Amino acid sequence: MRWLLSFLLLCFCGAVHALSTSGNRLLVVLEEAAEKDAYSTFWSDLEGRGFDISFESPKNEKLSLFRLGERAYDHLLILPPKSKGLGPALTPKAIIDFMNKDGNVLLALSGKSPTPSSLSSLLLEFDIHLAPDRSSLVVDHFNYDTLSASEKHDVLLLKRPGALRPDTKPYFSGDGILAIPRAAPQTLGAESSLVAPILRAPETAYSYNVKEESGSVEDPFATGTQLSLVSAMQARNSARFTVLGSVEALQDKWFSATVKGPEDKKETTTVNRDFAKQLTAWTFQEVGVIKVGKIEHRLVENGQEGPLNPTIYRVKNDISFNIEFSEFIHDKWVPFEAPSEDAVQLEFTMLSPFHRLNLQPIRRTRNSTLYGASFTVPDQHGIFSFRVNYKRPFLTNVEEKHEITIRHFAHNEYPRSWKISAAWPWISGLYSVIGGFLAFVVVWLYSAPSASAEARIKKVQ
Repeated sequence: MRWLLSFLLLCFCGAVHALSTSGNRLLVVLEEAAEKDAYSTFWSDLEGRGFDISFESPKNEKLSLFRLGERAYDHLLILPPKSKGLGPALTPKAIIDFMNKDGNVLLALSGKSPTPSSLSSLLLEFDIHLAPDRSSLVVDHFNYDTLSASEKHDVLLLKRPGALRPDTKPYFSGDGILAIPRAAPQTLGAESSLVAPILRAPETAYSYNVKEESGSVEDPFATGTQLSLVSAMQARNSARFTVLGSVEALQDKWFSATVKGPEDKKETTTVNRDFAKQLTAWTFQEVGVIKVGKIEHRLVENGQEGPLNPTIYRVKNDISFNIEFSEFIHDKWVPFEAPSEDAVQLEFTMLSPFHRLNLQPIRRTRNSTLYGASFTVPDQHGIFSFRVNYKRPFLTNVEEKHEITIRHFAHNEYPRSWKISAAWPWISGLYSVIGGFLAFVVVWLYSAPSASAEARIKKVQ
């Protein structure tokens, strides 16, 4: 009976698993346990997707993101603290080390409480900038909730983000209205290609310091679409870091709140719950994860394919290259569909690319797409490599490099001279000289002197 119970327990544990490709261990840093109940729906949604949630206070001295040199958790969710710091276990360096170990981080901010300087320093590492006064929030006098913020106009009503990728599987799109209450303003640096906005503020929004005595704003931190309400950063190792400007948007009361804009004729219900699922699904790598399957290259000669993945080719050989891509969507691997205007490319390179080709889909299976291209090896011998470097926003990075050797022609592989039409005049000239010389020798050897010549020779003697 005991072994039967153990078997059933193992089956149950195997059936309940997170839909994330990087693990199901989620650490939630919450300073006050009393605030936990305000996000009960949010926690239940995460647990329903298989996440194993651990709640810890930043004041816990035993808290650590690592255990025996490896990360103790797969994902980290930080709710805005009321104190000035997060303790020694959650320093900017510790969080960056956590991401270097492929951990994912979701940081929630709030315009109601100042952001600790340690978090501001952490965001600067990712080229995300907060307002210098740290007591600012985003205000909009044209897109606000008239039911809950009729005076302060600090509860923004926005449409959900559109398709962030030009294909049929956007990760944050959908219909409905989002309520973003008391969001902390943030701007993104223009120099980093790793940072991208998920949700921008409307053109009529601006940053407002609630501690200012005057009601007018002369020099705001940022205005309009300069302000980002939700931002994302994906590191080069594909670890993800998301900044949510309003932690209140995750609370139960805003998941299905009734709101009404200044120009709306009727009230509507928010879709914050669906957006929170999309946001956490991307951050915790439940979507947008690309996996590379088999990589094949071979010689193509006279319509016949040679052995698989040889290490040596010859100059001017015809080569075919194939690579398999899969994309993880929530609970399964599906064929990855690259948009035609942003195709996957193959580089055949030495120090610089000799070929840069768009890979075309050749065959689709139930969970993968095979891309391929064919080309001719350039007339250059040396060490070459097949490189596929596909890095796009909101998709994990793909960087594959496989080296091969390109040799020159062997002596018996050069075409014979009579097969080269340009050599025919030289060959004909050579043989004409040889033929003329032989004809002269034959004529000279077999021609007898005349009688008068013989008589003169005898007279001389």
